[in-house]
Amino acid sequence: MNVIWTDLLAAIALLLIIEGMVPFLNPRSLRQMLETVSQLDDRTLRMVGLISMILGVILLTIVR
Repeated sequence: MNVIWTDLLAAIALLLIIEGMVPFLNPRSLRQMLETVSQLDDRTLRMVGLISMILGVILLTIVR
């Protein structure tokens, strides 16, 4: 398999592991967080998503 695909699949696997930790370890807290997030307006959610993507690109640039 090409190195790029291997890296992509490894990144997706790590994402799934990290995303699965919160509901496994503390489902009540996850419910409360989702309730809070559902009350945010679209603009705020978009800004959080944009900031998250920018930080991810910066971190990836530093690591790579």
